[in-house]
Amino acid sequence: MTMVAPGPSASAAVADKGVGPHLRAWRERRRISQLELALRADSSARHISFIETGRSRPSEEMVLRLAEHLDVPVRERNALLLAAGYAPHYPETPLDDPALDALRDGMERLIRGYEPYPALVVDAGYTVLAANRGIAMLLEGVPQELMTPEPNAMRLTLHPRGLAPRIRNLREWRGHLLAQMEREIALHRSDRLRALYEEVSAYPVPEDAAGEEPAEPVAYFALPLRIEHDGRILSFVSSISTFNTPMDVTVAEIAIETFLPADPATTKYLHTLAG
Repeated sequence: MTMVAPGPSASAAVADKGVGPHLRAWRERRRISQLELALRADSSARHISFIETGRSRPSEEMVLRLAEHLDVPVRERNALLLAAGYAPHYPETPLDDPALDALRDGMERLIRGYEPYPALVVDAGYTVLAANRGIAMLLEGVPQELMTPEPNAMRLTLHPRGLAPRIRNLREWRGHLLAQMEREIALHRSDRLRALYEEVSAYPVPEDAAGEEPAEPVAYFALPLRIEHDGRILSFVSSISTFNTPMDVTVAEIAIETFLPADPATTKYLHTLAG
């Protein structure tokens, strides 16, 4: 298992008209009034209005405070600072930098400790940074060209030569993944993510991919991924974890996805494989 550094991710373009329109766009996206934002940020609606219209230049502290109360992603906070005429506040440390040794080691220990269940680490563009043996098991037989130079979780899952033909509820799972990407695009406004979405959403879906019901009804507690492996149907539900209050762009955009068995048969099979 090798941890690889994420590639560059597009940031929001910095317009010549300044930070005001960007802050207004984030406020409207969050459906917060100027008065409500002012109360949260210990300011006034008049001052917020002046900032948004360009009549007042906010301090660096105010930009960061407003961004925090608007829950702006870390990369986009840097873009807001640049638009306001300030230097970026949050560094973007390469994942292979020695400064992140403890982070890499911790993530690798975490996903190894999750075995025999599948787990992987991805960046904001769904590039796979690390994966455990549970993921390797699911990817058995996937063509090498989908694995190099940088394996992408969405591409591996939805490509007709990837996992898609093995997924027994492909239409449901595909819809879930595309909706997840749409939410991320709305939040991050990433050209890289938009291009990936346009690619994977255009992959053909077999006409017979309507979904197969399990032989025995199962009361799933979340939408499962039902995937075939070596003649058996395995069922998983996924969970995505991110880091709290990240102070680095790279760390902010890392996600750890784990797959929990959704039925006793899947649990038994995975432990049998693990010996």
